[in-house]
Amino acid sequence: MSEHEQVVQRQFGEQASAYLNSAVHAQGAEFALLQAAVAGRSAARVLDLGCGAGHVSFHVAPAVAEVVAYHLSEQMLAVVAAAARERGLNNVQTRLGAAERLPFADGEFDFVFSRFSAHHWSDLGQALHEARRVLKPGGVAAFIDVMAPGLPLLDTHLQTVEVLRDTSHVRDYSAAEWLQQVGAAGLQVTAHSRQRLHIDFSTWVERMRTPEVFRQAIRALQQAVGDEVREYFEVAADGSFSFDVLVLWAER
Repeated sequence: MSEHEQVVQRQFGEQASAYLNSAVHAQGAEFALLQAAVAGRSAARVLDLGCGAGHVSFHVAPAVAEVVAYHLSEQMLAVVAAAARERGLNNVQTRLGAAERLPFADGEFDFVFSRFSAHHWSDLGQALHEARRVLKPGGVAAFIDVMAPGLPLLDTHLQTVEVLRDTSHVRDYSAAEWLQQVGAAGLQVTAHSRQRLHIDFSTWVERMRTPEVFRQAIRALQQAVGDEVREYFEVAADGSFSFDVLVLWAER
């Protein structure tokens, strides 16, 4: 395991239960889109790549034959397994590992879904190649993640507050970067759209147990930047803000 993977495992292992109960992670218009994609596919197998607390798995499991919830943290997978049992979702299985090294055979899955995970991957391109490899020909992938703005000024601000809040953060990618990387991995983009997500500052930093010195640094940065940055991210007096989310669909 690389040093970065150890950081990811430590960060999310300690906060696994908080992510299960997080409104940001448990709610979202994209869940209905994922459910619509698997509707009528009762024999399908789904890979929930970087599953977090398992919210994608729980939403699509009733419609398919099997969901494999895959994550780098053993503690997070334990939370997923327990929650699946409580919900009576016996077709949700858990598997430990990194996105860049999937322990599955070629063409095992009909769907690969990933939500709010890619910005933690050390190598997005390699992970996307792996996602394509394990998809069946004609299989469908959906990637949902924080989307970086195209302007360097705004991009720098977003990446900075992200890594101050969570040291396992690697990068939020722009729509252009996503399209290039997905295409380079051999996947055909079929659609992509933007959503806006509001973040409550207090629960955002509490969920990750961000040290106070980093919380203060984020607040100081928000106050020091220009008006155009605060306006774009809709920074409020208490530090709460908004950012863009990309929903991208692709096929093998």
